[in-house]
Amino acid sequence: MAGLGSGPSVPVWLAEDDLGCIICHGLLDWPATLPCGHSFCRDCLQGLWGARGAGRPWTCPTCREDGARPPRLRKNTLLQDLADKYRRAVRELDAGPEPAPSSVPAPQRRPAQPPTFSSGMDLASASPKLVTSNTSEGKIRDVLHHLETIREKLQENFTLKEAPEEQTQVKLLKAPSSSSCPLPDQSPTAPKRTSQFAQWAINPTFDLGSLACSLEVSEDCRRVTVSHYPQPYQWSRDRFSTSQVLCSQALSSGQQYWEVDTRYCSHWAVGVASWGMSRDFILGRTIDSSCVEWKGTGHLSAWHMVKETVLGSDRPEVVGIWLDLEEGKLAFYSVADQEKLLYECIVSASSPLHPAFWLYGLHPGNSLIIRQVKA
Repeated sequence: MAGLGSGPSVPVWLAEDDLGCIICHGLLDWPATLPCGHSFCRDCLQGLWGARGAGRPWTCPTCREDGARPPRLRKNTLLQDLADKYRRAVRELDAGPEPAPSSVPAPQRRPAQPPTFSSGMDLASASPKLVTSNTSEGKIRDVLHHLETIREKLQENFTLKEAPEEQTQVKLLKAPSSSSCPLPDQSPTAPKRTSQFAQWAINPTFDLGSLACSLEVSEDCRRVTVSHYPQPYQWSRDRFSTSQVLCSQALSSGQQYWEVDTRYCSHWAVGVASWGMSRDFILGRTIDSSCVEWKGTGHLSAWHMVKETVLGSDRPEVVGIWLDLEEGKLAFYSVADQEKLLYECIVSASSPLHPAFWLYGLHPGNSLIIRQVKA
C-alpha cells in the first residue's frame, strides 16, 4: 500500500479561526485537546485554570465539561503541525515567492503587504488561506498571485475607512459607493433620516460586569471592541467566556428601540437576552436569547429559540432593534434611508431582557457601536 506522502497533492483550505485558541485569540501553540474534544493552547489553559481558584477549575472554557480530576494535557501533534504550516504559509505570503530560476523570467509582482488591515478585517473574512503539501513552485506562485489580487481589492474597498476623516468625506462626495458611503444622517450634505421609532429610542450602555475578558469598551460604554490582549478583569460568574456582553438596561415592559453600527465588525450578532443566559453559550443558541447574525461570508441569519432562519446575503451596515413587550414582539431592521424589516419573532416578558452583543473574538479591532437615534 502506498504511503500518505505518495498520493496526489490536495489543497487544504483553512481560515485563522479554524486553528485559533479562544482564550488568547491567537493561533494554537502547543495545542492540548480535552476529553470533550475542544482544543486550546496548553499555557493558556493552565493559566485560566490557575486563576479560577478552588473547586473544579479544570472545566472546559467552551462547554464547561469537567471530571473528577484534572485531565492530563498532551500535545495534539496534528493541530500543532497544521498551525505551524499555517504560520509558515502566512510568512511566505508576506515575504513573497522565491525568485524564479534565471532561465525563466519571474512574473512581476507588487510588494507584499500584511494580510490584516487596521479596520479589523483580514483575508479570512473574504477568502480562505491555503495550506498545501508537495505543491510545485509554479502553483505556489499562482496561488500567491491570486491571494494578492484579492488583498488589493480588499485594500481598495477599505481605503476610505482608513483615511483621515476630512479626506474620507471628500472622497465619499466624489465617488460614493454602496459599501463605503456613510449613512444619510452622518453626511453633512445628505438629508436627515427621521426614524419611525424615534419616540421610543433608548441609549443603552454596556455592562462591565458581563463583559468578556477578550473585549474592551469606550469611556462612554457605547462602543465595544475586540482587544489585542485579554483584559485583566477579575473573574466573575456574570462574565461571558466568549466575546459577548450585555447592556446594563433591563427591559421588562413598554416599547424600546436602539440601533447598532456594525460596519467595523466582520462577524457579529446583535439581539436580546435575559440576564440568566448561560455565559458559555453564544447569543441565539439558548431559549432565552434571540439575535440576527452576520457570519462574514455573505450569510445573514436570525436565531430564535435555538433555531436558525437564513435571511439572505445582504449585510446591514446598521441594525435597528425594536422590542415591544406590550405585544411580546421583537423585530430587527436594516437601517438606511428608512427601516427595512429583516426578521420578527415573538418573545416572552416573563423575565427582563437586555440588549446583547457578540463579536467574533479572533480579529482584534472589530467593534460594534450603539448609535444615538435622532428624532
